Amino acid sequence: MRHEDTEFVGGPLDGRVLGVLAGMTGQPPRVYTVPVPTPEGGPPVVHVYHREPSPGPRGSRRTRWVFVYDPEGNRPDGPKWPWRKSS
Repeated sequence: MRHEDTEFVGGPLDGRVLGVLAGMTGQPPRVYTVPVPTPEGGPPVVHVYHREPSPGPRGSRRTRWVFVYDPEGNRPDGPKWPWRKSS
C-alpha cells in the first residue's frame, strides 16, 4: 500500500506530518477522522480533518496536501453532481 506524507493543520495533530494511506488515485482521502478515547471509558471523541491542496509555490511546500481541522466535525455530503437539485 502506498502512503502519502500529509501535514495536519490545527486541532490535536497540529504541525505533524504523517503517512496517510493513498487511494487508487494516489491521493489521500478527502476526510480524515481521528478517534481519541476518553479517560472515563465513554465513547471516543472524533476529530475531523478535511483535505486541501498545500498552500504556496510548489518548490517550498513540505507536502502536496494538508489536512485542515474542522472543529464542528462536519463531513461533506458527497460529490456534487450537476444534474442533481440542490437541497
